[in-house]
Amino acid sequence: MKYRSKILLPLANGTLLFSLWATSAEQSQAIEIIDLDVDVELQLLMDVSGSVSHQEYLLQRDGYAQAFSNDEVQQSILQGELGKIAVQLVMWSGENQQSIMADWTLIDSVESALDFSSALAELARPFWHMTGVGSAIDFGTAQFADNGFSGNRKIIDVSGDGIENSGRDTQLARDDALTEIDTINGIVISPYQSVSDFYVDEVVGGENAFLMQVDRFEQFGDAIQQKLSYEISGDGIPPQATRVSVPAPGSLYLSLMGLILVAAACKRNKEK
Repeated sequence: MKYRSKILLPLANGTLLFSLWATSAEQSQAIEIIDLDVDVELQLLMDVSGSVSHQEYLLQRDGYAQAFSNDEVQQSILQGELGKIAVQLVMWSGENQQSIMADWTLIDSVESALDFSSALAELARPFWHMTGVGSAIDFGTAQFADNGFSGNRKIIDVSGDGIENSGRDTQLARDDALTEIDTINGIVISPYQSVSDFYVDEVVGGENAFLMQVDRFEQFGDAIQQKLSYEISGDGIPPQATRVSVPAPGSLYLSLMGLILVAAACKRNKEK
């Protein structure tokens, strides 16, 4: 039996209710998948490694939760071209410690944003061990495939308070991720320049990428609200942020090919 069409009622929790129409019992079976269009597919990768105390975990978790109840964040969602985003939150620690805590959810209204905020506020911590940033990025990148949404932009947002000490090489993971998604942004929760440098050199990259830094977890809530507002709207970068110019691998390839063509043309001109 062949099935045609589908869609389509996006529910508040991001689930899609599909409606299928059968055409003929003699025809071969085929189901066409149509993803729901959104402005942004946004993934939040939240550090819960051992250097994060229980109180710091709560400040970080509640900062994300309160951001989605914030008027500016809500307006950045609703004033987009389509007025809706899909968001997922993953908590991570060591090499094999990543957990989807809030799966891909459609936010297209104040009510759905508040529902998502309430869900985040109830999350319990799953890990507290090593710091595997690269492994977290690998895990996160894989979650964009077949997630039921088609975003104009795909963004990973990484929070963290330390440098890699476990798992996949972070820079390689970042470079691989940027072949699949548009941007990886970061927010460092540490006063140390070494952590900021690590995020600039190995974590952040892609289109309009930027890094924010706060010294203490107590500052995280205000910073993440501002960060998400700019991230979702795509309207530049926050005033306190650092722009990170790490182009996606495809852009590097095009630049290299351009240089090769220019060099070849110069050589031909010299030979004339």
